[in-house]
Amino acid sequence: MTGAALPDGAADAVAAPAKIRRLVLGDFRSYAALDLAIGAQTIVVTGENGSGKTNLLEAISMLAQGRGLRRAELGACARVGGSGGFAVSAELDTGDGIRQFGTGLEPAQGGQPAARRYRIDREPVGSARAFADHLRLVWLTPSMDGLFAGSPGERRRFLDRLVLAVDAEHGTRVAALERALRQRNKVLEESGDRAWLDAIEREVAELAVAVAAARSETVTRLATLIGETHDASSPFPWADVALHGDVEALCATHSALEAEDRYRAILRDSRPRDAAAGRTLIGPQASDLLVRHGPKDIEAGLCSTGEQKALLVGLVIAHARLVAALSGLAPLILLDEIAAHFDATRRLALFEALAGLASQVWMTGADETAFAPITGQAQVLRVEPGRVMIG
Repeated sequence: MTGAALPDGAADAVAAPAKIRRLVLGDFRSYAALDLAIGAQTIVVTGENGSGKTNLLEAISMLAQGRGLRRAELGACARVGGSGGFAVSAELDTGDGIRQFGTGLEPAQGGQPAARRYRIDREPVGSARAFADHLRLVWLTPSMDGLFAGSPGERRRFLDRLVLAVDAEHGTRVAALERALRQRNKVLEESGDRAWLDAIEREVAELAVAVAAARSETVTRLATLIGETHDASSPFPWADVALHGDVEALCATHSALEAEDRYRAILRDSRPRDAAAGRTLIGPQASDLLVRHGPKDIEAGLCSTGEQKALLVGLVIAHARLVAALSGLAPLILLDEIAAHFDATRRLALFEALAGLASQVWMTGADETAFAPITGQAQVLRVEPGRVMIG
């Protein structure tokens, strides 16, 4: 990505749809085997709590980079009593024809450890990064409800997921930065070798500026889109978003090379303090995503629980529009237990907002009546432990 402004007309551009037409699971969570034919843009998944609704959304989220919407260890996704591995396969209508995407955990065997595998049209690929050329995903789960009042670390993870959906290389940079910081911390603890630290800090500075710049660009573009498209009458208030961090501030006022040089000097001067703390105190690993309730102009963390949920939904919808505008791909949208805490008016507004996107939307909820306004247009899946019935 280059430049902070959206391309002219990007917010209203028509993105290529990516719709799941078939979902096949093997030994994933509560499903020993599942083969679902999907024929709608909106899918409603209902069933009692604990029946396996979220497991379906989690399986789809495994097609994104990372560990899915629960951020679970891969082994935890394998069905208890199964082979020790799992498989997720989805056939998608990408607008250019049907493509098949598969991922899974190959169980340990023959002295070889368990391994994650990825395939496109049944041909092996190196990682889920290859999937990003064809599909993007956006999701919202109940665990994110406390995001605004939670820790900066939670908001950084949320932010990195926002960035990753528009910049498929971001995850690689973040992981490399984390490795470099761990190496620096280890050298500070064990030897403090100056030459070694100089070399490590050069790498840290390069990666830190790249990560900070990608985050800043995404936040700026998201803020621009929200400013251009928000509806003051919507029950989902618009969010005022900004990024706070020392390296981000350097990137805002200096070229990338100048920012690297200045951050490298900060790292060098901070060695005694960082050694005493056992961690690097200044850098993108300490940045925070700042969110305010736009109409009220107050910190999101000070809003009521209901206001925070509505604000988060509005932010996720805006992000989905940004992904479509920048990638040209309408993202799959996964909304877990989305309607539970909204009144009828706000639920209807949510359904209308989602219908205005080109995305395929998957929603779960224990109360099927909450989705009554759209059951005529949506495909309803009723879940019981280990199986799914099409309504």
